[in-house]
Amino acid sequence: MTHKILVSDGLAEDGLALLRAVGEVTVNSKITAAELLAALPDYHALVVRSRTKVTKPVVEAGKNLKVVGRAGVGVDNIDVAAAVAHGLVVVNSPMAASISVAEHTLGLMLALARLIPAADASLKQGQWEKSAFMGGELNGKTLGLLGLGRIGALVANRARAFGMAVFAYDPYLSETQIRERNAHPATFDEVIAQGDYLSLHLPLTQETRGLIGASQFTKMKKGARLICAARGGVIDEDALRAALDSGQLAGAALDVFAAEPPPPGSIAAHPKVVATPHVGAQTREAQARAGIAIAEEVVAVLEGKEPRWRVTSNE
Repeated sequence: MTHKILVSDGLAEDGLALLRAVGEVTVNSKITAAELLAALPDYHALVVRSRTKVTKPVVEAGKNLKVVGRAGVGVDNIDVAAAVAHGLVVVNSPMAASISVAEHTLGLMLALARLIPAADASLKQGQWEKSAFMGGELNGKTLGLLGLGRIGALVANRARAFGMAVFAYDPYLSETQIRERNAHPATFDEVIAQGDYLSLHLPLTQETRGLIGASQFTKMKKGARLICAARGGVIDEDALRAALDSGQLAGAALDVFAAEPPPPGSIAAHPKVVATPHVGAQTREAQARAGIAIAEEVVAVLEGKEPRWRVTSNE
């Protein structure tokens, strides 16, 4: 039987080559939700990134689907429970973008510390305002990390190289494991209260949605800065706006938003926010790794083998 594979969000060529070796591949990175529902009954595998929403109706439309592959780590755009209930295997590629996202996180921190985007914009407008862009060093500052998984641990290592003290909270790790990942163990509230910079490395689940809100911003150091290259829904954006307007927070750097793309007038447009359009994983290296990794997972399932990265829930 020839496997039919639909790639709905694009994939690196090396990954496509692996998929083409086992089946007929269709790439449609602009497919609409309605078009997806209509087309899906013909396919045995669906490969997505973050744009395509694999809802329960999508799962039900995939009458011949065997596997849904997410080229990346986050699966909040997939109704995993519905997929598993319908006998589908959900796989992802959690390792591929870790370095890229960690490096982007440090880039966002530096942009905040040294006011790089504003200084660049000013100079390109023909101005020379050195005194307007007094920044601060990362050296000697404290970084708080909420979440110390693969990406959080890479951020911790890089932050220590900048001379930062790193405190972390992760409910899935012991204090010994946190120390082994080059961070000081702390409680959730301690991380929030101690950080000159607070970086979020949390999945978006029912428990984490809106987790960082008015109460947490009140507990942060006055003048602290927030970074998030994880999932936008973890932050209460209205509360963040209030904290920035009041001066409780000096700034924020966001690569992710509750609604993507964010609407006009959203937190992305705030003058104290450095904003990028969910590009943490957008490096040639990460995309090549993700393409190969997810293709290998999808091929394994289609050939009746056990995948390495089976996803069983959205947690």
